[in-house]
Amino acid sequence: MAAKSTDVRPVVRLKSTAGTGYTYVTRKNRRNSPDRLVMRKYDPVVRRHVEFREER
Repeated sequence: MAAKSTDVRPVVRLKSTAGTGYTYVTRKNRRNSPDRLVMRKYDPVVRRHVEFREER
């Protein structure tokens, strides 16, 4: 069994840049996108779309 830290598709948490503390949980392919993931998603606390950045 492979260790989680060396997994090709690790689970990452996306945290809102609006400062609300809201997070999404997703998986990413480490080979295709080795940099930190940035996605524009809906934050229900501020009720609008904001950038979500990967946190480690």
